[in-house]
Amino acid sequence: MSNALLFKNYTAAMAIPAYRICKFSALDTVTLGTAATDSLIGVNADVAPAIGERCDLVRQGIAFIEAGAAIAQGAPVTSDATGRAVTAAPGAGVNNRLIGFADEAASAAGDVIRVLVELGVMQG
Repeated sequence: MSNALLFKNYTAAMAIPAYRICKFSALDTVTLGTAATDSLIGVNADVAPAIGERCDLVRQGIAFIEAGAAIAQGAPVTSDATGRAVTAAPGAGVNNRLIGFADEAASAAGDVIRVLVELGVMQG
């Protein structure tokens, strides 16, 4: 079960699937996180808004996130090109923005796992 401590409501700048990582696109507007270097801010909850609709992001707590690949429990997590969770593995001298840490393992892309939302930066 998820245990979201803080939800914040925003306008979707695009259609955002449920359980995807998001970033700001404009004032009070969000879009999918599309890179490990994006300023990630939260995770879309279980409703998939269309463009211009409102959406709730989990900004703190434990959220469900769709995995983009296998992830080990406890691994630092960032965004892939489609807003899915992947293990953060920055190259030397490169920063990855973290959405949090995997609370359970994902065996493959498409698995929906719990992630402790804890924003941060990891340098390789």
